[in-house]
Amino acid sequence: MTKKFDFNKGLTELEDIVNTMESGDLSLEDSLMHFSKGVELTKSCQTALNDASQKISKLTQQDDFSNATAFEDS
Repeated sequence: MTKKFDFNKGLTELEDIVNTMESGDLSLEDSLMHFSKGVELTKSCQTALNDASQKISKLTQQDDFSNATAFEDS
């Protein structure tokens, strides 16, 4: 069973990695480890965004928004 990726948690973790790397206090090995984890998180975040975009596209195609009328103030 695959655990569902938590986008918000992943994004927060990615921000923490960037802040840590920007501090300049890491060894080369630690920098590479953080960079690798950051790349992994970036890919996971991008996949989550793509999945959400596909779901939105699918939902909007199922609804017929072309016949919707604009809301008018009275």
